[in-house]
Amino acid sequence: MNDWLKRGRISGRAFSFPRSFSQTRKGKVRRWIEDAYRMKWRSLEERGEDTDRRPLREIFAERKELITKYVPVETQAVHARAIAELKKQRLAANILAVGSKIPEFQLQDHDGKHISSADLLARGRLVLCFIRGRWCPFCVAQMEAMNLVVPAIEQAGGTLVAISPQTVQQSFFMRDQHKLRFPLLSDAGNKVARQFGLTYRVPDEQKAIYQRAFVNLPFVNGDDSWELPIPATYVIDRDGAVLFASANEDYTERVEPEEIVRFLHAARGD
Repeated sequence: MNDWLKRGRISGRAFSFPRSFSQTRKGKVRRWIEDAYRMKWRSLEERGEDTDRRPLREIFAERKELITKYVPVETQAVHARAIAELKKQRLAANILAVGSKIPEFQLQDHDGKHISSADLLARGRLVLCFIRGRWCPFCVAQMEAMNLVVPAIEQAGGTLVAISPQTVQQSFFMRDQHKLRFPLLSDAGNKVARQFGLTYRVPDEQKAIYQRAFVNLPFVNGDDSWELPIPATYVIDRDGAVLFASANEDYTERVEPEEIVRFLHAARGD
């Protein structure tokens, strides 16, 4: 079925089935596609809105409501178990902590240009967001919300950058689609995220859910590890010291952009 999809037999909501498909199989695929259409996380421009300045928690609450409405209960239970297991491991409690020095890194941005941590820190304090990828509706919402506070971050002396395991091409697509005004860096193999203590392997039952929903992480990330970072946001001083760190095993919970802006102003003594 994946080969059939790759050949472009599905376009929007209009699609046809190979003759070999049974009625039962057609019904399953149709439900998947209809659910994907309803759950399609469009950019602000596609929604016909210039901005959505609601608090991130309100945007997330709306998306969680849609998930409750459209995603099968069994699927929701799989994601809940995956989050619970990560929390049991206390992954967020063991990330690179405030007061630590970040590891030096050099990654490619969305245009393939090599960007180093030294270059970024030379500009001032660094706001660093680790995200899962463009396929994640909560990452999209967070990045669009952070995009709105880029001027405020810069006014407070900071620079915003996001890091994900997705390929340079996927980062380019994400930045272009959502009109992001900050660099998206590609962390191949989660090498940097691992040094921050953020990585985990997607459990098999959740992997099966993603595969059925056409979330092809080996393609998106360029490797077969099925490894992701938990979402995290850091504020890093010019000397590489961590001033602020927020991470959550639950990918539906993120720090508010305005909290980051307030922290930057407070750190500067405004």
